[in-house]
Amino acid sequence: MGLNKQKNRRFPLLPLRGLLVYPSMVLHLDVGRERSVKALEKAMVDDHLILLCSQSEVNIEEPAQDDIFRMGTVAKVRQMLKLPNGTIRVLVEGLERAEVLGYVEENTEFYEVYARELQEPNTEDPEVDALMRTVLTQFEHYINLSKKVTPETLAAVSDIDEPGRLADVITSHLPLKIKDKQAILETVPFRPRLEKLLDLLNNEREVLELERKIGQRVKKQMEKTQKEYYLREQMKAIQKELGEKEGRAGEVEELREQLENGEFPEKVYERIKKEIDRLERMPTSAAEGSIIRGYVDWLLALPWGKETEDVLDITRAEEILNEDHYGLEKPKERVLEYLAVQQLVKKLKGPILCLVGPPGVGKTSLARSIARSLGREFVRVSLGGVRDEAEIRGHRRTYVGAMPGRILQGMRTAGSSNPVFLLDEIDKMASDFRGDPSAALLEVLDPEQNNTFSDHFVELPYDLSKVMFVTTANMLQGIPRPLLDRMEILNIPGYTELEKLEISDRYLLPKQKREHGLSEEQLNLPQEGLLQIIRQYTRESGVRNLEQQIAAICRKAAKRLVSGESERIEVTADSLKDYLGNAKFRYGLAEAEDQVGSATGLAWTEVGGETLTIEVSVLPGSGKLTLTGKLGDVMKESAQAAFSYTRSRADQLGIDGSFYEKNDVHIHIPEGAVPKDGPSAGITLATALISALTGRAVSKDVAMTGEVTLRGRVLPIGGLKEKSLAAHRAGYKKVLLPMDNERDLRDIPESVKEAIEFVPVSHMDEVLEHALTPEVIEPPAAEASEFQAKTH
Repeated sequence: MGLNKQKNRRFPLLPLRGLLVYPSMVLHLDVGRERSVKALEKAMVDDHLILLCSQSEVNIEEPAQDDIFRMGTVAKVRQMLKLPNGTIRVLVEGLERAEVLGYVEENTEFYEVYARELQEPNTEDPEVDALMRTVLTQFEHYINLSKKVTPETLAAVSDIDEPGRLADVITSHLPLKIKDKQAILETVPFRPRLEKLLDLLNNEREVLELERKIGQRVKKQMEKTQKEYYLREQMKAIQKELGEKEGRAGEVEELREQLENGEFPEKVYERIKKEIDRLERMPTSAAEGSIIRGYVDWLLALPWGKETEDVLDITRAEEILNEDHYGLEKPKERVLEYLAVQQLVKKLKGPILCLVGPPGVGKTSLARSIARSLGREFVRVSLGGVRDEAEIRGHRRTYVGAMPGRILQGMRTAGSSNPVFLLDEIDKMASDFRGDPSAALLEVLDPEQNNTFSDHFVELPYDLSKVMFVTTANMLQGIPRPLLDRMEILNIPGYTELEKLEISDRYLLPKQKREHGLSEEQLNLPQEGLLQIIRQYTRESGVRNLEQQIAAICRKAAKRLVSGESERIEVTADSLKDYLGNAKFRYGLAEAEDQVGSATGLAWTEVGGETLTIEVSVLPGSGKLTLTGKLGDVMKESAQAAFSYTRSRADQLGIDGSFYEKNDVHIHIPEGAVPKDGPSAGITLATALISALTGRAVSKDVAMTGEVTLRGRVLPIGGLKEKSLAAHRAGYKKVLLPMDNERDLRDIPESVKEAIEFVPVSHMDEVLEHALTPEVIEPPAAEASEFQAKTH
């Protein structure tokens, strides 16, 4: 294809921004730049011809020669109109393509160039005709997809016979970038120009198809959202007309807001969202609506993964524990060990501690101090009297008044997923036809299972593995063995006299003064007075009764101060009975002197250790053994065993072998109204019986504990610390204990070991050696019988 070359001509140049003009195009242009206005004025003075070339970059305000494309369109200015804002609007008609050959350098007011016009000859080529048809077909597809080009445009374009003009007109209707339009302008031959246009049309069609697919997806989503919004607004309007204020819609909106503002695991989030949607669709009058609302409220309120940060400072924790409690070294040490390991590994499953001890020793308050030392939340649940499994696992939602169990109720109260959780009185649970709550606790207190604890009400697994569980009990016997295996036992046996004195001086007395509105100067209770309260007005392992006695003194002191009897109360050991009455207990030994047939044993009870006086009387008779004092089966068997042992060893002990034929033996343990049972009174029974039969007295300074076999062996017992504290309270100087319990002496407080001599024994011979005095105070049983017969 040839080009008709004309001689070069000079044209004023008008740079276009974001716009490109093809030959045969007629359009309006707004011209505002000064140089462009002068170029227009020059064209109007000459022959109304001007060269239109596009800028390569739109944002350039004053383009240089390199910023303007070299190929443009010669156009004729048909009309020019000055607008009020100073801009000139012109109507131009594109005539021919023109190539810039050079710029007229001497013209500085506007761009003027030398350009060569390029004319397109009319040629006939079947291949070009085929390309034209293909381009028209693709353009038709584009129009159907785009909807931006009118069908009339397609009709006008279809009438064009010239291939070059067809390509230019179609390109002018496409939303192409300037560089793509410029590429079509610079392609002068017909065939390459049509082929390039065909590629551009195909690309645009693919983009439009993608846009259509994306638009359909977005439209569907928007339609769904708009539909839901419209329906919700309708529902609000209906409820408002019915006088229900915000009604169900307001509730649902509030719940959705809580859901979006909170942090929940994915499964929990989906469940809450599903239940809120159900609640929204449900009629206001439906009874199930309140059930769903309660369920959603519980799910939103539970701390799903909300944790408090542990204060991993061992020194600070130790100071807090010592500040709150005196003594209790083992539990404190265990908490500090947990803190140390937590500091090393950063993440540790919460331990499950069981504090076992008598009432009033500070088990519950110790758990509260543990929470304070760790910087965790504290929550307490009492299990005393709980007999329904649903109390632990919750009720099914189908039941009326259903709610979660006490475990998840406690977690909601705590507000964090890693609190210190106290399960108080775990040994006081019971079971009946409603299930066994202790069995339900197995999952809660098992470190391998409680990360997916299942509550019947919530129905979603809840992670309890980060909770530090602390349980309390008075005695281990009431706890089922499978539950006991899951806990770490920490015994709190009770306080020594010295510890009680320190506790009352440091904690109890200042606390009661504060509670009764007494200042430090208004009431003075010296340590001598406190010691007398401990010895003569209380007999307990803990300090609860001691605190009650101190509170009684504070009340009476407050009354005297208010009535004006005195401005300052001084309570001395001598004036103590004016406040508390006569002494309730006698401090010191049960017997003032050595006694025949009377021995002191040591017993364990759930309220601590106790001394147990055993009396034996030998009477003329026919060999009957009488047991009184409300003894249990175990203690009756111990008495039978002691009696049989004594008979078997009669010759070695210097007892008449036929004593059981001529005498009745009466064994009595005072305080007959109090039930007594246990396996640790065997050697005490045997010692008292042998003392009565031999006439040798039992030393008043000796107390003993241990079980005896028929061959005289002394068997080990439990609760040595509690029993030792009881002996210390009673003032005994020597305690006989089984040899196998010697290892337990390290748990005995030093103050007790300094006051008492502990003697391990393995056989009854050793017991009698330490317990009985060498001289015979009363005649033996057989001699006494003969003496009584002669006097008659």
